[in-house]
Amino acid sequence: NLSNKRLSMTGPISPDETLSIVRAAGFEIHPLDADLLEQTQDPQARDLLLRLAVAGFAMMNVMLLSVAVWSGADAATRDLFHLISAMIALPVILYSGQPFFVSAMSALRAGRLNMDVPISLAILLAGGMSLFETLNSGHHAYFDAALSLTFFLLIGRYLDHRTRSAARSAAKELSALETQTVQRLTSQGLKSTPLGEVRVGDRLRVATGARVPVDGVLISAASQMDRSLLSGESLSIPVSAGALLQAGEINQGPPLTLRATAVGEDTTLRRMASMVALAETGRNRYTALADRAAQIYAPAVHLLALGAFVAWLALTGDVRLALNIAIAVLIITCPCALGLAVPAVTTSAISRLFSAGFLVKHATALERLAEVDHAAFDKTGTLTLPSHADGIARLTAPQRSVVLGLAQASDHPVSRALAHALQNDTPAQLDAIEEHEGLGLSALWNGKRVRLGSATWLGAACEGTALQIEEGAPLSLSLVETLRPGAQAALAHLPCPAEVLTGDGPSAAARLGARLGVAVRARMSPADKHAHILQLQAAGHHVLMVGDGLNDTAALAAAHASIAPASALDASRAAADIVVLTPSLEDLPLVLRLARATRRLSKQNFAIAAGYNAIAIPIALMGYATPLAAALAMSLSSITVLANSHRVRWVK
Repeated sequence: NLSNKRLSMTGPISPDETLSIVRAAGFEIHPLDADLLEQTQDPQARDLLLRLAVAGFAMMNVMLLSVAVWSGADAATRDLFHLISAMIALPVILYSGQPFFVSAMSALRAGRLNMDVPISLAILLAGGMSLFETLNSGHHAYFDAALSLTFFLLIGRYLDHRTRSAARSAAKELSALETQTVQRLTSQGLKSTPLGEVRVGDRLRVATGARVPVDGVLISAASQMDRSLLSGESLSIPVSAGALLQAGEINQGPPLTLRATAVGEDTTLRRMASMVALAETGRNRYTALADRAAQIYAPAVHLLALGAFVAWLALTGDVRLALNIAIAVLIITCPCALGLAVPAVTTSAISRLFSAGFLVKHATALERLAEVDHAAFDKTGTLTLPSHADGIARLTAPQRSVVLGLAQASDHPVSRALAHALQNDTPAQLDAIEEHEGLGLSALWNGKRVRLGSATWLGAACEGTALQIEEGAPLSLSLVETLRPGAQAALAHLPCPAEVLTGDGPSAAARLGARLGVAVRARMSPADKHAHILQLQAAGHHVLMVGDGLNDTAALAAAHASIAPASALDASRAAADIVVLTPSLEDLPLVLRLARATRRLSKQNFAIAAGYNAIAIPIALMGYATPLAAALAMSLSSITVLANSHRVRWVK
């Protein structure tokens, strides 16, 4: 599945063989437990769309019946049309209004008010009063007003839902990366065992290229571990007997044996998943702008309608007239424009960002991005792309073939980079290939001893990787990472201070800092990145985190706002608010500018709604607006808000 980046296989297939084949084809692949992931369907969106369609269909039919009444239908004919309207409208109001009714009841049970309380009250009172008028042969019924109110409000609710993430939980993505079966050493030999049955003290065998399933101590010979997903280190790390291994690392050396020291919820991977889940929960407590406005607006609307009812009842003694005016006040002040104020502009902004190559996944992402005053970037995979060997161009054709032949014999990240860079060359025929853990490779080529590996191992004065043929001087093949397109431009034009957090050593960090002109923090573990983000935010900063690796996931989830490239791991993309769909980061500053414009236009929409209320409410209070006129005025304010929201597309 190319959209989900999933490979599903059935039948008698060896997982290890599958991983080897796919990796040999040039793809990065990690075992995933699909049973832990949620379904990708969005039943809530379908439900809202269905309720919206039903409300729109019913509204049009009731308005057709209302035209007959407005045209002069009287007495029994009018009552018949009102009854037919009631038969259409009341079931639809009860069905289509459910999202508002359920939300309002939840708020009232919690002892608070939200936007859905006055919305629900206006819809139910308009429908109830219309039914009362119909049963008592009244001249006016407002089923069309109740339905149009419901229809416009459902548009706002659907637009709001469209801004929310349909992605899976990052915490579940992390848990799904665990190896689900392990090879346990018993007195009878190796036994395939479910991960859940592993206990502290068990001895486990980890094959070459396999992920370490639990935290433990290495009890076999030295090996080579790829910790890039956990630590951010771009190169593998040699380990010897007695070294501590963490769940999630990948064994790049020969099969190893470890003794489990932490299993289940105590492993590094599970602790990271818990940390992400906690951070996601904290982010979800962020209150949307419209909800903050509702804390003031909703009580005021109720008090105003109640005041109108009491005042007109005292002046006229006519309960029906007083109730009609109170309903008109409720409808005319119904927060439809307020309900559309944020989702309308954010939906326009999200569409604009998508056309620029940014996928917005979280409902409040743009509001939080507008508040960002500090940015933190991961290095490898985010600001830099996979390494290449800058010394290859200086090699002769035979030397290039030797390098390719040696590189193809190893799964080390450096070897993979070299093999990719030389993919158009022909590998040399080598004999007696041997991999020296943590050092490099050696072989015989036409009777000559050739070695590829650490410059220190080969006795070279340079740093990085080198090639040696016989006893000749080592030839430097030092690896450099190319900057992602647009990285320098993005950092130069970002409207806030920025820094880079990397798991690489100080020398690599210093070189990157000099190239980008920003501060770079070296040797940052996942916990360090997470703690640094929390420290900045505790100091009053609103931090934007941009990263792609598993080691960035906790920081992405903990940051005030977060962005990940499309090449990131599923867990990182799930934790991020925005996914960059293009290879370039050049338009990254546009995201922040557009977010700030979205906040500005949202506030303008609130001002439009407030101005409309300032004009319409006195008219309703004086009794000059029927519930139908109130519904039409409310619709006009909603259309004005929608038109203003489209101005976000003009931001450059």
